[in-house]
Amino acid sequence: MASMLARTTRASVGAANLLRATRNASTISMDSNGVLQVPNDPVIPFIEGDGTGPDIWRASQYVLDSAVAKAYNGERKIEWLEVLAGEKAFRQTGEWLPEATLDAYRKYLVGIKGPLTTPIGGGMRSLNVALRQELDLYVCLRPVVYFTGVPTPVRKPEDVNMVIFRENTEDIYAGIEFQSGTQDAKDLVAFLNEKGVGNKIRFPETSGLGIKPVSQEGTSRLVEAAIEYALDNGRRSVALVHKGNIMKFTEGAFKQWGYDVAVTKFRDQVVTERESWILDNYEQGVTDVVENCKAIEPGYDMMTDTQQQTLQAEVSGVLEAILPTHGNGAWKSKLLVRDAIADISLQQVLTRAKDFDVIATMNLNGDYLSDALAAQVGGIGIAPGGNINYKTGHAIFEATHGTAPKYANLDKVNPGSVILSGEMMLRHLGWKEAADLILKSMDTTIANKTVTYDFHRLMDGDKTLLKCSEFGEALVKNM
Repeated sequence: MASMLARTTRASVGAANLLRATRNASTISMDSNGVLQVPNDPVIPFIEGDGTGPDIWRASQYVLDSAVAKAYNGERKIEWLEVLAGEKAFRQTGEWLPEATLDAYRKYLVGIKGPLTTPIGGGMRSLNVALRQELDLYVCLRPVVYFTGVPTPVRKPEDVNMVIFRENTEDIYAGIEFQSGTQDAKDLVAFLNEKGVGNKIRFPETSGLGIKPVSQEGTSRLVEAAIEYALDNGRRSVALVHKGNIMKFTEGAFKQWGYDVAVTKFRDQVVTERESWILDNYEQGVTDVVENCKAIEPGYDMMTDTQQQTLQAEVSGVLEAILPTHGNGAWKSKLLVRDAIADISLQQVLTRAKDFDVIATMNLNGDYLSDALAAQVGGIGIAPGGNINYKTGHAIFEATHGTAPKYANLDKVNPGSVILSGEMMLRHLGWKEAADLILKSMDTTIANKTVTYDFHRLMDGDKTLLKCSEFGEALVKNM
């Protein structure tokens, strides 16, 4: 009885805090044109996080508040509202992700969070994935850029300047799995046998099985967001990264649906890579359709008649449709939309980083790519992330690293991931002056070799080791 009463009391206190925040500050909204309306004193829900989360959050809040105060001379201020998830939520409410937390993010649209623990075993799903799926935050936005002086394993980290749009709600993260040996797994194998594909499972008796959903709707809204971002921010290209050579009806469909979005919704502003080849050939004097086909497909003479006719129709169609608008070199100033196989992309972001600008990809590919790229520019300790629904305005910005519980309460770890996620949040709100202060200060502070232990141990020469809180103070000083 006492335990139940304590839980009820704590939940009531949380509700009271939410009510006070509602009464005393302003709420972000979205207008009919899909534009965020941000007051000067918006309520921003935050989850401090587990493990090192409290240390990181204290430093991050200080930096964010200072940047806003300096940029706007005190005329703007964030009203922070703590909401619960993870270990702290479980201790206080008995739930890992209370409904009140989801309600707060739904109401106030934009929030931020530290790293969260996901309990192992018992079928408990990732709290990070749960937040994304419950709020339909379909874009995982991961900018990756190098700060001068950050220790890195690559020779030219300054070539890395990419923004990843990772689809956040589908793919294998949908969590549709069937455990080996269960009746559900046997039933699925039987169904696949009925469809004539069960023989592709080499060891059906002991296989765990998973389902990978990739939809046209999910693909289209992600690629649309990536292209709009690229156009709004003056980026050069959007690469659709996929493994469609193997998974033709999921990842291959992602590629095709992505191209469909590009050439239907953004026709006047984009050119696909194949279209650019056709137009360039034409402008170089290759006006014969067959010769143009041979130029873009060296194996043309080995194709069947039907394949050749299909290719001829493609070349003729491109010239007829966009030569008047994209010809005479106009295509060179358009946003280039291309595709790249996932495994080759993981190699080329290392060897040819300048070839990539904005990347749009599915959930698992995006997970691999974003962490691999983070390693090139200093690791996930300073890698920011945002989870966004551009249709509803909901967004949660977050640390991209784990909880590192062995460093909890030591005031030791790098708070850069949450601070830079906060920078993304400020930019999302339209408070770019405050966001710019943080970026410039981060660059200056690291270049001065005043860093936390993770960078300090890898740097040569004169350097200064800072605690987590001291790094936040240094950032504010260098604004």
